[in-house]
Amino acid sequence: MTGSRPRFKFGPTLRLRRAWEFQRLRQTGRRLARHGLVLNWRPREDASHSRLGVVTGRKLGSAVERSRVRRHLREAFRRLQPFIRPPSDIVLVARPSLRDLPGKVIQARVERLLREAGLLADAGR
Repeated sequence: MTGSRPRFKFGPTLRLRRAWEFQRLRQTGRRLARHGLVLNWRPREDASHSRLGVVTGRKLGSAVERSRVRRHLREAFRRLQPFIRPPSDIVLVARPSLRDLPGKVIQARVERLLREAGLLADAGR
């Protein structure tokens, strides 16, 4: 099925995985907490794309609930990734208030948080 929507990906090069990457971001990056999320970010120098790390603690709920929230956070990043300026390393920490929210609401909260942090460039949104 061919559509007019561009396909954005979320491959391994777009993920933060190592503990030291999360630690460095927490120590040297900026922080903003709103809407049931905590956003830590740090601009990437000499990089062409942003990377994402997601943290969902046990207070959020069962493994199934944590996975669902992680999936929605990654999807929000995947859709917004081309509009994030400057390219940055980003960590989203989910708080328990996100547990029962529908995916579209979680994605809207991520977009609003990125806008408040000044990370989103307007591109027809």
